[in-house]
Amino acid sequence: MRQNASPHPLSSRAHLHCVVLGGGISTDGRRWVACRKGFLLSVRGLSRVFRGKFLALLGAAREKGELRFEGRQAGLAACREWRRLMAGVRAKKWVVYAKPPFGGPVQVLKYLARYTHRVAISNSRLISLEGGEAAFRWKDYAHGNRQGQ
Repeated sequence: MRQNASPHPLSSRAHLHCVVLGGGISTDGRRWVACRKGFLLSVRGLSRVFRGKFLALLGAAREKGELRFEGRQAGLAACREWRRLMAGVRAKKWVVYAKPPFGGPVQVLKYLARYTHRVAISNSRLISLEGGEAAFRWKDYAHGNRQGQ
């Protein structure tokens, strides 16, 4: 998808929603062990760990041939371009927004449903679909709600 006319195909901001458990199964597999009150890791620590794990798994998927680079991202198939992108991504500060634990499974499902049961890009924002690329209008909230395409 073409989001903007930035110099690099993946330079736009992205975000990801994850639900992370606040504990785990005991080593003997018989009981749940909750983390201490609050969070399992600090926000800064979680940000660094998540970035490291995510990028390691992404690199492993690329090496196994599990990633496809098409259209404007086709250049990322070349090792040099991939390394350049990864160096830039590693250098950026990743921010994890951690929320207190949900009340239970019903609250988790309600939270996830807000993201899984809505349209990512409404028809009114679509401009064109040509050659397998979609162009759409977007709003830059970081710069005074400036419209872009």
